Amino acid sequence: MKCNAFGTSLFALGFGMACSGGSATSTPDASLRVTTVQEGTCQAEKVTFNDAGLSSVDFLRKLGCTADFQALASVPVDQTLSGARSGKVVYDTAQNGALYFQNSVKYQVHYAFASTHLSGNGLPIVPSLAEFNTTEYYSKDRRFVLGAISYYEEPKVWALELSPYDTASATMLAELFYAVRDNTFFGPALTFHPTSDAVKAMAKKLPGDIPIITTDELYAKTDYQPLNVATSIGRLTFAKAADLDNGLYLSFQTFVVLDEAPNDISVMQGIITQEFQTPLSHLNVLSRNRKTPNMGLRNALTNPTLLAFKDKLVEISVGASEWTIREASLEEAQAFWDAHKPEKPILPPMDLTIRNLPDIKEVAPESLDRTLRDSIKLGCNAFGGKAAQYAVLARTDGVPVKKAFAIPVYYYYAFMTKNGFFDRVKTLQQDPKFVEDFNTRYNALLALRTDMMSAPLEPELESQLKDRIAEYFPGKTVRFRTSTNSEDLEGFPCAGCYESHSGDSTKWEDVRNAIRKAYASAWLFRTWEERSYYGVDHETVSMALLAHTNYADEEANGVAVTANIFDATGVDPAFYLNVQYGGDAEVVHPPKGVQSDQILYFFTQPNQPTSYLAHSSLIPVGTSVLSRAQMYELGTALNAIHSRFSNAYGPGVGNMGWYAMDVEFKFDNEEAPTQPPALYVKQARPYPKQSE
Repeated sequence: MKCNAFGTSLFALGFGMACSGGSATSTPDASLRVTTVQEGTCQAEKVTFNDAGLSSVDFLRKLGCTADFQALASVPVDQTLSGARSGKVVYDTAQNGALYFQNSVKYQVHYAFASTHLSGNGLPIVPSLAEFNTTEYYSKDRRFVLGAISYYEEPKVWALELSPYDTASATMLAELFYAVRDNTFFGPALTFHPTSDAVKAMAKKLPGDIPIITTDELYAKTDYQPLNVATSIGRLTFAKAADLDNGLYLSFQTFVVLDEAPNDISVMQGIITQEFQTPLSHLNVLSRNRKTPNMGLRNALTNPTLLAFKDKLVEISVGASEWTIREASLEEAQAFWDAHKPEKPILPPMDLTIRNLPDIKEVAPESLDRTLRDSIKLGCNAFGGKAAQYAVLARTDGVPVKKAFAIPVYYYYAFMTKNGFFDRVKTLQQDPKFVEDFNTRYNALLALRTDMMSAPLEPELESQLKDRIAEYFPGKTVRFRTSTNSEDLEGFPCAGCYESHSGDSTKWEDVRNAIRKAYASAWLFRTWEERSYYGVDHETVSMALLAHTNYADEEANGVAVTANIFDATGVDPAFYLNVQYGGDAEVVHPPKGVQSDQILYFFTQPNQPTSYLAHSSLIPVGTSVLSRAQMYELGTALNAIHSRFSNAYGPGVGNMGWYAMDVEFKFDNEEAPTQPPALYVKQARPYPKQSE
């Protein structure tokens, strides 16, 4: 069964129903200022499609019916909003406003079409790609006005859009809008959708008869949110996030439907939440790492289609525009689980030779005789992935980080060995009840962590630690951040598996407890379950610590990806940002009902436009968490990080041509209270590629 959130099939335009829910009318909500679409005379005759879905039509001058649009449209390059189809349009002033609707599957960008069909043969020559991009998106004296027509299925909106960085004037846009309106069957329903703040400001100058729809309006009318596109088989189970947070156990064979994102979740076959997530949420990063489906669906807990399959084995596919569900047999399910069981990763070995507490810049040293990737791997053996990558950040110009030092894995190993905790773990694994019963495992691991909190640390560590803190952070609260050989690297990234803790250096027992808590987080129940699913030998996990001052009361916190996560082609490069005001509402674990600024920042484009996909619910309407100067400071750092780590994780290095870094950052003025909050980068790690 194929479904989008309203239950209508793509391009049904209200003329047919495929799943429960929705309405069979083609008249959208009046608040969206659209009218009924009337089918006209099709322009494309005898359209054929090859096996790749490419139609035989290169372009049309008019769109007379849905079939015409289908012959030319594609999934948009920027898949910010789900359930959309998009077709590019070219308005040629050299031909007195000739209009071309291009085949956007065959010609993904305007240049490809214009250089093929609108160059020479009596027309001006279309220049090189670089010159075309400079003139046709930024110049006042451009030949072409370039746009896209998108159909958003759930709100049933036809929208004309410009690239977020396009500087076309209101006059240019109005000419394009009227030409499209007068040459399409959906013309009376056409609206204009600003895709960035810069385009939104220009739109205010448009004639009053051009209706405008905002991203917020479109988002509010969208009920389906594909987060990680994938297919899986599991037993469909309904639960509350609070139940998971309070210890409800669900096996890896579960496909779970939740009210909202939980704070943490063990391996599942797939996840559906009725409250939408941000793409950079902890839950979605886990799903991408696991390559399991993840989607948002409003009212999921009461969705009739899902309820019809409650407690049954099902196959669910999360697609870019729709989701499908069908019942599966036990034989199918077992075959799927066997085929998709991950290969057992081999963790980097522990380097127990290092016992000093080095400055972070001395970790993972680089040299001419090894690659950056090899330097990070080498540093990981003694200091874990987080500290090794933080060391690279600390040595990168334009990337502000806090002064820090590292505690090597030797002291974790000594703590676990001398206090008998490794022997205890071995004994547990030989207990059939521990292996077979999750309640026994949960309680045994809880008891282990409890006993770790009263065990002594190495005297040598405490002695060095007192000297280092006195030198680096006298009288300050210190944050001890977990850095293991089983996170942030290929094989077993385990995002969020381990917990960092802070200790007040004026109260030494507080420091001891912070380190013990960090060490104990290696034995959290969810972390154990994740490692077990992947076949990781638990005793091969080594934990180092990265130490710097605590962020007591930061002004903003955020997560960024150094590529446009909605554009796998790289045609529209941008940074994707989630930023929240203050430090109480985390971006990756937002409280219920709290929303952050969600931004596409086109840093490398002239004027560096920003496209706000959502706005923070914690600040006044019409404002943003970051100032323009802070956005530029952040963009400069992200650009440096993307470039710096490309030698380790860039295209062709295990990422199949797509590459991005996942970056956590803060804005804080603790060091200079009278100055504007300054940027600090907390960490950077490879961002997982979209599931295939």
